[in-house]
Amino acid sequence: MFKFAIIAPVLTMAALALCNSASAQTDREVNWSIAIHGGAGTIEREKITPEKDAEIRTALNKALAEGSRILKAGGSAMDAITATIVLLENDPNFNAGKGAVFTWDKTNELDSSIMDGSDLSAGAVAGVTATKNPILLARAVKNNSPHVMLSGKGADQFSREQGLEQVTPDYYATPRRLKQIEDVLAQQVSAADIDHKFGTVGAVAMDSKGNMAAGTSTGGMTGKRWGRIGDSPVVGAGTYADNRSCAISATGAGEYFIRLGVAHEICTRIRMRFPAAIEEAQTTVPKDKDGNYSYLIHASEFILDDAEVQEIADDVMAELGGIGGTGGIIYATPWGQAGYSFNTPGMYRGRATSDGTTSVSIYGDEE
Repeated sequence: MFKFAIIAPVLTMAALALCNSASAQTDREVNWSIAIHGGAGTIEREKITPEKDAEIRTALNKALAEGSRILKAGGSAMDAITATIVLLENDPNFNAGKGAVFTWDKTNELDSSIMDGSDLSAGAVAGVTATKNPILLARAVKNNSPHVMLSGKGADQFSREQGLEQVTPDYYATPRRLKQIEDVLAQQVSAADIDHKFGTVGAVAMDSKGNMAAGTSTGGMTGKRWGRIGDSPVVGAGTYADNRSCAISATGAGEYFIRLGVAHEICTRIRMRFPAAIEEAQTTVPKDKDGNYSYLIHASEFILDDAEVQEIADDVMAELGGIGGTGGIIYATPWGQAGYSFNTPGMYRGRATSDGTTSVSIYGDEE
């Protein structure tokens, strides 16, 4: 059963078709939205202490507030998601940056990606070992290199050349993560048991200019070997943004998200659904005596409603589950919607929009 954010109702397609373009443009100029996540998995009340519950909610609220502040001030979606993810990377409650999980060799290898929906530019890094905030390195790859993805020693070298803050391996380590890898290596527990919560972090946003952005950051899987790379740094799998459709950040069993191309798949379905929905709405417009429509709907006057966007996200997540994948996604759309879809018991998540809606949730039975 999929859970999702409940978004305020919108006009029917027929009513939207009759909106005038001046009004639609005015609404867009003040419209912004943001959604964040800190992982999805077997997240249940009885498995989290009240103290840890409060701690995680505080962290999510802090990150969401920072992103919202930037967007309210007219800042860009790229700046908002970057600042948001930096805060989450700095919090040891999540599997990204400080508090990242350990590999089989008891090292930390971090992955991240970021994408700008206005021009489809993107940057990604995999197997990073010394950058404090991998999301800043992914953005530097996007902005300051001719490439999309860098890995390993090359990514570390580029990070130093870009002047990004470097840390020693002990920065990432926390007692909880050390115990997890030690238990795995001692065969006291399997890596699958450890990774029942996917602590990857991410953020998506639409700014007041209508530009979209998405970013994701992770420490990967506990006990990963052979330079394993999941979906988080893979553009189209764990991260995608396109002004024409949506912004997506994913968390979960990365191999399945890669196989299905989840982030790109959702955005593509939304982009393809939009013109079809306009055609459907056009049929509701009255015709004159000659059989011609009295009004032609323009794309700038039209939006996909909340239910259609959510249905698309849920359908793709259902397909993911069908091939054995678990996890979740967050989304933002060009029409100001922000929400989630996940097929796990819980997901650390939050969202805020320019209409004043703000929420932070953990468990599946919360909005």
